[in-house]
Amino acid sequence: MKEVRGEKKDDKLIIALSGRIDSGNAPSVEKEALEIIGDRSLSNLLIDATELSYISSAGLRVLLHLRKMCPEMSIQGVSSEVYEILDMTGFTQMMPVEKAYRVVSIEGCEEIGRGANGTIYRIDKDNVVKVYNNADALSEIQHEREVAKLALILGIPTAISYDVVKVGDSYGSVFELLNARSFSKILTTEPEKMDWCVKEYIKMLKIIHGTLVPEGQLPDMKETAVDWAEFTKDYLNDKAGEKLVELVEAIPKDNHMLHGDYHTKNLELQNDEVLLIDMDTLAVGHPVFEFASIYNAFIGFSELDHEIVKKFQGFDFETAKEFWHKSLVEYFGTDDEAFLKDVENKARIIGYTRLIRRSIRRGGLEDEERRKEIEHWKGELEELLEKTDSLSFDVGGGSAVTEKNLAHELDIEATDDNLQTVMDFIDQKLEALDCPPKIVMEIDLAVEEIFVNIAHYAYAPEIGKAKVRVEVEENPLTVMITFIDQGMPYDPLARQDPDLTLPAEERDIGGLGIFLTKQMMDDVSYEYKDGSNVLKLKKSL
Repeated sequence: MKEVRGEKKDDKLIIALSGRIDSGNAPSVEKEALEIIGDRSLSNLLIDATELSYISSAGLRVLLHLRKMCPEMSIQGVSSEVYEILDMTGFTQMMPVEKAYRVVSIEGCEEIGRGANGTIYRIDKDNVVKVYNNADALSEIQHEREVAKLALILGIPTAISYDVVKVGDSYGSVFELLNARSFSKILTTEPEKMDWCVKEYIKMLKIIHGTLVPEGQLPDMKETAVDWAEFTKDYLNDKAGEKLVELVEAIPKDNHMLHGDYHTKNLELQNDEVLLIDMDTLAVGHPVFEFASIYNAFIGFSELDHEIVKKFQGFDFETAKEFWHKSLVEYFGTDDEAFLKDVENKARIIGYTRLIRRSIRRGGLEDEERRKEIEHWKGELEELLEKTDSLSFDVGGGSAVTEKNLAHELDIEATDDNLQTVMDFIDQKLEALDCPPKIVMEIDLAVEEIFVNIAHYAYAPEIGKAKVRVEVEENPLTVMITFIDQGMPYDPLARQDPDLTLPAEERDIGGLGIFLTKQMMDDVSYEYKDGSNVLKLKKSL
């Protein structure tokens, strides 16, 4: 049984379809739909498929006819079964098609996280839902799912949404987080675990900051911060306003990942695994932007009202300050208070800039208490700007920075037996740089390929020596590994890449190792110089 109903709502004509549409009733469905449309000049036609249970190819032809009459046609409320048919036949590429969403209630649910764009609730022991502030959040949900998937591919441990639901007047993303507890919850209920939380918190942060993101995949935080500065400068004295914009514009470009809202409610402990959640703020940029956000979460928002952090994180202001300071010590590997204070002040400049803009845009100047906050942040910001000449800093902290810039060399016989020694030598250097595991694996694979080639072919049938050099560059953090041998001249890069489209029986044996090396490294170069083969691998961390 089928039914066709029509109604006009705002600037849309809505045609509701229900029941089954097949070859037996498709002609009458089309006739009724055309009668509803009449002689209207359509610019916006919406097909409501909430109660449509089945559609055949004949029904699809009806939809196609209507789509040709109204190029702006869209379909909403589609069941999973009908959506699969529309998707397989290409209708989801021809027009907007929106699935029906199951309804979830958060009444009585525990709040476990809160971010700039939404709040996360536990709906049962296995699952949580992030409810978005924006009632029309479908595009935001799609963005967050895409960037979370990108983060997972790049080696960031995170939960991926498996369902989109309707929650009241808004939408939500559902994640599986079995018996997970936020770091805020751990700090509140088990304060003796402060040092453990700091260590794991910074371990995850270094994984994030050590992840190089392909160009254009995530927003550039520097561009956003320049907009903040341009807005805020009009509320500062002229000298401070101009200097603020200059300092932000001078921050070096960096394509390493930032979380953008990195606080203890967005880190979850599931069994023994630490997971990052609330991924919609992912961006790239210099770590100063991240530390500004962290400072605001623990201190900036709560400087005048210490109850704010208590309500938000669950622990008191003194705990928040202690966690912030210990996090700086752990991240930079130094207890040099002068250095740490310098980093904090740079983070405060970005942080106050954001707070002032945020409050003013939300009507803060019209409220007496919020005006006091704005004046406080403004005073702190202008004072900091008088004594600050740069907002960037080295992530090594203190004397560790010079250590990172040193080259390290290993002279060793080029034999298979020495491969592990070479791998250990390089892995120790990568570990000192807090290199993400995924990048370590990629570098190890490339190193093995190059060293084994030297061992097998450079001096054959004799045995000769190889020199392995590790160098590190800053801004962005990059490792360069150089192999030098005095064997017979040979350029492995000159070999043609294998044709991966050929069937197995037609492929040449060999060549995949060098091909993989070129794919995984940012740059691979070779030269024969002064009687030596010199091959260099370059990888951003």
